[in-house]
Amino acid sequence: MEENMKFATVEDTVEYCLFLIPDEPRDPEEHREILQKYIENIMTQFAPMLVPYIWQNQPFNLKYKPGKGGVPAHIFGMTKFGDNIEDEWFIVYIVKQITKEFPELVARIEDNDGEFLLIEAADFLPKWLDPDNSANRVFFHHGELCIIPAPKKPEAVSWLPTTVQTISQALNIISTHPEKILASESIRAAVNRRIRGYPEKIKASLHQAHCFLPAGIVAVLKQRPRLVAAGVQAFYLRDPIDLRACRIFKTFLPETRIMTSVTFTKCLYAQLVQQRFMPDLRSGYKLPPPSHPQYRAHELGMKLAHGFEILCSKCSPHFSDAKKSLVTTSPLWAGFLESLKKNDYFKGLIEGSAQYQERLEMAKNYFQLSINRPESSHAMSPGEEILTLLQTIPFDIEELKKEEANLPPEDDDQWLDLSPDQLDQLLQEAAGKKEPEPVSKGQEENYDLTQVSESMKAFISKVSTHKGAELPREHSETPVTFDADSFLNYLDKILGSRPHDSDSDDLDEEDCECLDSDDDLDLETQEPGEEASVKGTLDDLKSYMAQMDQELAHTSIGKSFTTRKQMEPLSQTASNNSEEEDSGAGGSVMTPVDVDLNLVSNVLESYSSQAGLAGPASNLLQSMGVQLPDSADHRPVSKPTKD
Repeated sequence: MEENMKFATVEDTVEYCLFLIPDEPRDPEEHREILQKYIENIMTQFAPMLVPYIWQNQPFNLKYKPGKGGVPAHIFGMTKFGDNIEDEWFIVYIVKQITKEFPELVARIEDNDGEFLLIEAADFLPKWLDPDNSANRVFFHHGELCIIPAPKKPEAVSWLPTTVQTISQALNIISTHPEKILASESIRAAVNRRIRGYPEKIKASLHQAHCFLPAGIVAVLKQRPRLVAAGVQAFYLRDPIDLRACRIFKTFLPETRIMTSVTFTKCLYAQLVQQRFMPDLRSGYKLPPPSHPQYRAHELGMKLAHGFEILCSKCSPHFSDAKKSLVTTSPLWAGFLESLKKNDYFKGLIEGSAQYQERLEMAKNYFQLSINRPESSHAMSPGEEILTLLQTIPFDIEELKKEEANLPPEDDDQWLDLSPDQLDQLLQEAAGKKEPEPVSKGQEENYDLTQVSESMKAFISKVSTHKGAELPREHSETPVTFDADSFLNYLDKILGSRPHDSDSDDLDEEDCECLDSDDDLDLETQEPGEEASVKGTLDDLKSYMAQMDQELAHTSIGKSFTTRKQMEPLSQTASNNSEEEDSGAGGSVMTPVDVDLNLVSNVLESYSSQAGLAGPASNLLQSMGVQLPDSADHRPVSKPTKD
């Protein structure tokens, strides 16, 4: 990351940085010691959550990163979350909590999509904020999401630059004006809704299942439960070359299989269950008939055993012993272990007991992966870690078999099957909308179709640009006001009545910003002589439109529209709607088109033709909060009569 912090370029990877404020000049070595102490305190304080967590690919980790260019020295971490997006949002929760527990730290987080926090809150962002100007603006501070605003006018706010060029500049703004950079309530609510439920949500994301596994894998998973992720990934991403090692098993023999309980994440369990796979006959892994009560346990165990065998086949059994003793030789380990004891990590267990040793091994593994990560050339692969455990931990197959009688019950996996209603509910929750109430039979009979026409009018009233059209955020939103003078001003520019604007086909950037804003319009004042010219141009346009309407009225297109049955008196129509007269037809008056009736009829006809499936009419109406009753049949809906 250079002066302008670049986005993560690796697919499915999230990067997070912690900066110390205020950003003052410090001795590099002193700064390093301070940040290293923060790393130790953070990882110790959050150890109860992070130690037992099963990561899809890589764990949450922190390391010191020296300053470079406009980026001061900071704490840096990067995690590849792979297919489990929940890992990324758990990291968002952790980073948010870190800034809450350590107020002198400011955090920013991004992934290969860029500022994904802004993507989550896209419906509520201010209109000036886009991917082109969001760099160095989004941070967590004091446990809250902050967005450094842009000044409406460069000279309006002295402390706020037009563009935030460097991280140092952003940190200075945060430290001096923390109360002025807090993101709006709606933006913060959108992000908080996504991470709601942590840390209790961690337990809900796990799934326990019985597996018929070789005793070696059972012993390994007792010591390192997180290695189940590596085993599942190895099987899930296997290729024909990997399967060569599974023709005849060398490490995990099928004869040693026993029944055990394995804890997966729901993502890992789904990946393992949903793949169809038949083992090689030479492997010795035979499955019972599908009707067997323990067929699922045998199938899961067979797949997981293949994954572990693939991992071990990719490394030599005589790999370097230098990789085995990296933890206890680290100068940080003693301080980290002492901090764990102070934070009651061992829960009063007697030192040297089996449970104490189990938690100690988990802490060593956590320390190795999250704090003292070695360079890639010295890092131990999952296969090497498995072989090391098999060489160092003793296990008795007979003792493990005795535990079969006391296995905890399996979790129900009905969550794998989603009904259409459950899917709709999940989509509504993801969109941050309340689930629409079903329309009752009485409501169907008395359904107010004006909701459809009013919603469509609100949609048409919104601003649309080359970036897309806006949807009304709430069904009860008040209509957008229309400034006639502003419209005339911009219409004049478009039509080129001003000589100096005649060579421009589009509005300039400043004008677009004005049109895009619902709040403030910084318009140029018109001169008296120009107003008459603009109104004259507008009258010409109205005349052209009236003539086109008159010509189209006698065509098949004109006849396809429903007109009003009750006509106003001719004199009143002529005086109020002079633009609709046909000067060449002897003063005849066009019958006005009933816009609302045509709109509702066409929408209902489109909705009926969808036959209960998704389509343009239902998608557009539901996005605006309009819930239509289900169609009684699939015949075209007759056009409603207007009272």
